[in-house]
Amino acid sequence: MSIIESHPTIDDAYPTRKGAEAALLYRQDPVVGGTAADAPPHGPIDAATLDSYEANGYLTVDQLLAPEEVEDYRAELRRLSSDERILADERTVLERGSNEVRSIFEVHKISEVFAALVRDPRVVGRARQILGTEVYVHQSRVNYKPGFTGKDFYWHSDFETWHAEDGMPRMRAVSISIALTENFVHNGGLMIMPGSHKTFVACVGETPADHYKESLRGQEIGTPDPNSLSILADKHGIELFTGAAGSATMFDCNCMHGSNGNITPFPRSNVFVVFNSVENTCVEPFSAPTPRPSFIGARDFTPVGA
Repeated sequence: MSIIESHPTIDDAYPTRKGAEAALLYRQDPVVGGTAADAPPHGPIDAATLDSYEANGYLTVDQLLAPEEVEDYRAELRRLSSDERILADERTVLERGSNEVRSIFEVHKISEVFAALVRDPRVVGRARQILGTEVYVHQSRVNYKPGFTGKDFYWHSDFETWHAEDGMPRMRAVSISIALTENFVHNGGLMIMPGSHKTFVACVGETPADHYKESLRGQEIGTPDPNSLSILADKHGIELFTGAAGSATMFDCNCMHGSNGNITPFPRSNVFVVFNSVENTCVEPFSAPTPRPSFIGARDFTPVGA
């Protein structure tokens, strides 16, 4: 019996990994749920920026964190990556072909320093304003992307994976990536196709059991086909994000994005938090045999600050 048959009240609005061919589907959910009138205390985003977010799927903040705050978070990055208990934890993912740390997941539960950042009104306030509801943390992690050995993150829509493997029903989530090192054009910065968030790419390929063990090091299942990527890139173009440490990018869960590997000496480290609406909590996966572990896709839907 399929997942959908087991849960007849849950409609699959974005079927993926179920057909023999890729497909481009129209988005069925609003991009922005809040308004500029929500700020403050709920969020500091003005009307023009919200309109731009709705159209392009992202916004940038030139300086979310002050330099002295950045130094505190960098120190915490160093502490985490040198803690033998954390290195042995299943929440730590190593780079392919090396023992360098790629990511540490559920970092807001591992580290009180990053837990405080998640609760910071400058961070969670923006997420509440974009989604128009209370939010919970679906996923958090720090990405290290070390110099010389940092591998790429291939083009993908986060929502495709969260829908297929975590059971996130609708596109009502937003991610924030906060730079803890400078983002140059040459050290593997984030790339987004602006406007791609309004098209869902249904992927091919059945999800294997425990797929996350491989996909966190290098994803293959759930990645879009070259033809779909070409169509989106031709239509929307590609933006590459640079900025100083302390800058931030917020983007919609369905943005097509990725990043190149880092063969420079300069690491590109960031903290990454996914906020999902409390009205969009995860159910059973739509295209996977079982949900991924909760440190990757949370099953605790407690609102931030509750």
